[in-house]
Amino acid sequence: MANVIGVRFREVGKIYYFDPDGKTLEKGEHVIVETSRGVECGEVAMANRVIADDGISYPLKKLIRKATKEDMAKVAENKEKEKKAFGICLKKIQEHKLNMKLVNVEYTFDNNKILFYFTADGRVDFRELVKDLAYVFRTRIELRQIGVRDEAKMLGGLGICGRPFCCKSFLGDFQPVSIKMAKEQGMSLNPVKISGTCGRLMCCLKYEQEAYSDLLKKTPKVGAIVNTPDGKGTVVDLNLITGTLNVSLHKSPEAAPHTYKVADVTTIKDGQIRIDRSEMEKLKKLEKN
Repeated sequence: MANVIGVRFREVGKIYYFDPDGKTLEKGEHVIVETSRGVECGEVAMANRVIADDGISYPLKKLIRKATKEDMAKVAENKEKEKKAFGICLKKIQEHKLNMKLVNVEYTFDNNKILFYFTADGRVDFRELVKDLAYVFRTRIELRQIGVRDEAKMLGGLGICGRPFCCKSFLGDFQPVSIKMAKEQGMSLNPVKISGTCGRLMCCLKYEQEAYSDLLKKTPKVGAIVNTPDGKGTVVDLNLITGTLNVSLHKSPEAAPHTYKVADVTTIKDGQIRIDRSEMEKLKKLEKN
């Protein structure tokens, strides 16, 4: 067991554990800590708490100090430097005619390193760009290629629901989302309807998946053969939320399907949820990060 604090370096970013070095800290306070990329200023996202050893990656780095007014002034100064560095890097990218999109710039607290985040369709040879930037800024330069989901998380925006992006508002880490989830939730496999602004599957498909998976265990799927109060039939449509099935009766296949409650039928042979190969090929890109 260890007494730790949780520190976040980015808005809605991942929380990292640190040794508070005997100090008591409240959520929302700013602290100076040493990280793998240098000395950084972060916000306490989790006050002092005792955590089991198996939930901690040792060795824990110790808190350096609580952030002072001077430290916070330096953070604000770095933000202004980042804006200028962004503009300079954009010009250098154009000069080198590189096929890349600059997304964000970050100065480490101690100005030991500047990180430039970018997206690109493939690999980019940015060695000459790094040399130019190092000559201008006289410090260590790191260019980091990120995915479109990370880009959306950094920049923010509004989703098709009209609300701010979940990744920017409260999602600390991206959860895996699959085409199968959309299929199981009965959604149209139209890329426009199941993808977010980033062009990947909507993160919110994950939120209700557990409930849909549970309902699917109790509900005959499309194609299932069931016994109804009116005889045997095949499930042609269903609504998991309302618990209703549309069944084509075998004794009158030409007639309109009958509607039954799940509780009123028994499954003889269940159906399967399948995704056609053509659908998978068309939608495969949506699953990428």
